[in-house]
Amino acid sequence: MSKKINPEILISIETSCDETSAAILRDGREVLSNIISSQISVHQKFGGVVPEIASRKHVEAILPVIDGAMKEASVSLNDIQAIAVTNGPGLVGALLVGLSAAKALGFALDLPFVGVHHVEGHIYANFIENKTLEPPIICLTVSGGHTDLVYMEDYGEYKVLGRTRDDAAGEAFDKIARVMGLGYPGGPAIDNLAKKGDPLAIDLPRGMIDDDSLDFSFSGLKTAVLNYMNSERQKGNALNLPDLSASFQEAVVDVLVIKTIRAAERIGIKKIAMAGGVSANSRLRYRMKEACEKENYHLYYPSPILCTDNAAMIGCAGYYRLCTGYKDGLGLNAVPNLPFKNWV
Repeated sequence: MSKKINPEILISIETSCDETSAAILRDGREVLSNIISSQISVHQKFGGVVPEIASRKHVEAILPVIDGAMKEASVSLNDIQAIAVTNGPGLVGALLVGLSAAKALGFALDLPFVGVHHVEGHIYANFIENKTLEPPIICLTVSGGHTDLVYMEDYGEYKVLGRTRDDAAGEAFDKIARVMGLGYPGGPAIDNLAKKGDPLAIDLPRGMIDDDSLDFSFSGLKTAVLNYMNSERQKGNALNLPDLSASFQEAVVDVLVIKTIRAAERIGIKKIAMAGGVSANSRLRYRMKEACEKENYHLYYPSPILCTDNAAMIGCAGYYRLCTGYKDGLGLNAVPNLPFKNWV
């Protein structure tokens, strides 16, 4: 463990998937800039993210995004005191672009440098948005690549209570949206269409809902939706896409809410947070708020811009790593399947 560092001005970089992002933070929680260059329009025609294309777009965007973040924050290279960057999990080619840029800055400016776990970054988005929030908390981190229930006892101290055994919730949204012809990304499309439908119209399974484990499973639900669609078509019935969207979404949300509340009950924690792209889902927010009010829990979640992949959340997590004396060397590598573990 190195000497503790409390950087007033920190730059952070995130390139784990299809967003190129750089942010400038003051004292870990004040975001001076958070520039995000999205590739959604590039990947839409393919129905999902193409790793090689994502990497090339990161190479094109990384320097303009870093420059934009510094200009918006009105800082120069001389003002920066530390660097944080996502080093996994994610697409290895994409991760390497951001990691290489961060290493170059660290070497050129002789600054402390830390790698950050992507899921950890999502959790810390809550600390940016809620200035008085402190551990311990239970956090549901739910996105296109991850569905994890994490007990954060303190900064850098985590226990993964449950995770998906197959598809992530966001991945299930994208796959079902694709077969429904709703395009990519699927989550917002289903969320919007579901508002016009009946969430109880179609009886769909709730994966592992009665299981004592806090793990998740969405592959069976995905299969049930596909079987329902095929059955209706064979009968010559027109699909009611709003009802199907609402029923599918409700099945996912039911499991996420029930398991999260169950986790809080077992640990005895009154603070529940949500993070990741799916945490922006309007039905999940409504149902989780309803459940927390009923059980007298405090609920926290970031604004939508901080739910998606962004560098500000990586900067906040990196700041707290530096504050404990944690520091990486320039030999740090990108790890596409980086395990989530404690660092204190």
